[in-house]
Amino acid sequence: MRFAEFLDAEWKPALGCTEPAAVAHAASLAAAQGSGPVRQVRLMMDPRTYKNCHAVGIPNSGGRTGVLWALALGAHLADPSLGLGCFAAVDGAVLAAAQDLMDRKAIQVEVEASRIELYIDCTVVREGGRGRAVLEVEHTHLARLEADGALVGGSPVRSGPGGLPSVRAAVGAMGIQDLRRLAATITPSDRQRLREGVAFNLAMADHGISLLPAGFVPPPGQDRMTRLSRLVAAGVFSRMSGEPLMVMSLAGSGNKGITVSVPVTLWGREGGHPQARIDEALAFACLMTSATTHHLGTLSAVCGAANAAGIGIALGILLLEGASPAQMDLAVANMVGNVAGMICDGAKIGCAMKAMTGVDAAFRSATLALADFGIPATDGIVGADGDASLANLGRLARRGMTGVDTEVLDIMQAKL
Repeated sequence: MRFAEFLDAEWKPALGCTEPAAVAHAASLAAAQGSGPVRQVRLMMDPRTYKNCHAVGIPNSGGRTGVLWALALGAHLADPSLGLGCFAAVDGAVLAAAQDLMDRKAIQVEVEASRIELYIDCTVVREGGRGRAVLEVEHTHLARLEADGALVGGSPVRSGPGGLPSVRAAVGAMGIQDLRRLAATITPSDRQRLREGVAFNLAMADHGISLLPAGFVPPPGQDRMTRLSRLVAAGVFSRMSGEPLMVMSLAGSGNKGITVSVPVTLWGREGGHPQARIDEALAFACLMTSATTHHLGTLSAVCGAANAAGIGIALGILLLEGASPAQMDLAVANMVGNVAGMICDGAKIGCAMKAMTGVDAAFRSATLALADFGIPATDGIVGADGDASLANLGRLARRGMTGVDTEVLDIMQAKL
């Protein structure tokens, strides 16, 4: 695999939370198959996508939140090519049309509990035709596109375990040291793309400082670990609030992109490491985050920012500091033995605290590993090496926590 292929698939710009953005993108695709006023919008979705749309802010919407607004706005966005950046096109006219749709209660949403992978099936009925768009497994994979019932586009996912063949699956099948070697192959173009994403995510983090209590993020030169973890929290808080700044998402998640890129980059800069070394560390951190996401599932019962991105941070820091393969295994053991089981209860501003916890844990895991200390394989779900620990973490998330999402959704719905 070339690292550029990984970037094409996993390092993507996004405006707002990726799940409501994917819902709006599907609505925009469906709406483009007809013409005239929008009469009705229907959506069938998987439970985890619903969970991540429940309370999160939508950019450029005047503070609106939730899946109904994502649908109402998406059905009036004329350019489906914007993908996960579609909320950039929201303006006064789109808001007014969406408000009319909401007032008419012309939106229907159902959750298909049997779906365990991302599934967004949206139908938009317009005066001049009906369109249907189905996204599956990955946020922008168009599995089916219909116009008035006729198939006009899309590529179905293959059947069987794992669903859509993907770069993420290929990365997830590689060992930690294979991923480290892949990170060392990055080209000048790859480095530029990584740096562009870092600039997006640092800008979101800096913007978020103004939304949090004064002094929450210490100034440079004071307690680097605390400052960097809180800077990540500021970025995630800002994004989950719906602030209209683009971020670079990683493995289908803008929060993972922020959580990985901000601390690894600033740790390297403030530690005096060469930029080329920082690029490689970030590349490795991104690969580890995607590999862990593959084990957990695209949308998981556990928090991806704490678990997947946290492991990515720990390994990126260890690459910067010249750690051995054995020390990298220890860092993974420290993470898996510590934050495994932190649940995902949807996308919302509270994700900022979970991301901050994940970054704190990553710093501790990495520094302990550099001192050759790690949770032993005899403990809990920790494996004999880093690869085995990741496999055990994935087993816990995919099989052991299958009832978590049902309870989370029941609690959410009881609050409505």
